[in-house]
Amino acid sequence: MGQIIASIDSPPETSVRDPRTGASVRLWLYGLAVLVMVMVAVGGATRLTGSGLSITEWKPVTGAIPPLSDAGWAAEFEKYRASSQYQNLNRGMALGEFKVIYWWEWSHRQLGRFLGFYFFLPLVWFWWRGNVSSRLALTLVGIGALGGLQAMVGWIMVASGLEPGMTAVAPIKLMLHLVIASMILAAIVWVAAGLRAGEGRAMPVSPGLARAAVALVALILVQIALGGLVAGSRAGWTYNTWPLMDGHLVPPAAMLFSGQPWIENFADNPILVQFNHRLVAYLLVAAALWHAYATRRTEGGAMRAGAVAGLTLAQAGLGIVTLLLVVPLWAGLAHQLLAMVLLMVATHHARLCRAA
Repeated sequence: MGQIIASIDSPPETSVRDPRTGASVRLWLYGLAVLVMVMVAVGGATRLTGSGLSITEWKPVTGAIPPLSDAGWAAEFEKYRASSQYQNLNRGMALGEFKVIYWWEWSHRQLGRFLGFYFFLPLVWFWWRGNVSSRLALTLVGIGALGGLQAMVGWIMVASGLEPGMTAVAPIKLMLHLVIASMILAAIVWVAAGLRAGEGRAMPVSPGLARAAVALVALILVQIALGGLVAGSRAGWTYNTWPLMDGHLVPPAAMLFSGQPWIENFADNPILVQFNHRLVAYLLVAAALWHAYATRRTEGGAMRAGAVAGLTLAQAGLGIVTLLLVVPLWAGLAHQLLAMVLLMVATHHARLCRAA
């Protein structure tokens, strides 16, 4: 993400011609960020409802059209019935039940198509009108390319769940899909906040605190990645107590590294996956609280850092509730969505901290 966003750290007055067009570009970018958040939320619902493998083909163009007849629905259902997920988990599912999971996955893919149009059409318009510099436009094209990569990774992820014997997608690929989405979101917010900084509204802090704010964003991304592994390995459905795990504050090494080779435990062992997510959560809360305390006397930065710390505490609390309730749909979605909000706020704060 750093390479994508580094190119816009120069004075933003070269990126837009006047404050009015700058405000329009910024509004478009924040709208794009909201759409990415919605996309992540729908993706989370698709995962939690077990809908991600309901569409067994990747058709970027013709796949936008859902079945329009009984014969079309029967054909789609027959493709799903050939999958291991149906054979091993959903055998006997009725067509009406299939339609529910189909619409979740179709909506996720359709939203991705809409997001692509929302991104590229205004970008071409703003670039043609001269509202953005070539440098900023190329940076945005880079973010768009990352979006294209995200779509391909999404299909690779789904394909991993359609392999013989698989009833869910591979945890590593689910994690990668979520991390790329998070990087796209952070990059968009970084760009938008940079335009705001260029209008003279940012209040910079010391270089050390600015670096700490960026490090906090990086730590949030690490925690989101670990959350993706928790989701992929269904680690949240096990050891549903807190602060202990199976009566241990720190589970024995024999439990944490029970699989062979040992490196695979970090992705496939639900005990170690959940334990790592807990550890980084504690570290993230401590780092956010320290940063808020260290920034308390800076003008502007104190309020933003306080918001990051408050959201971090709320996210940790929601994570505990989600675990104790064994991941009900509403809690799982809220936990994932709040993670995106936290990432947005922390990225916005970090960018304004670096304003010259």
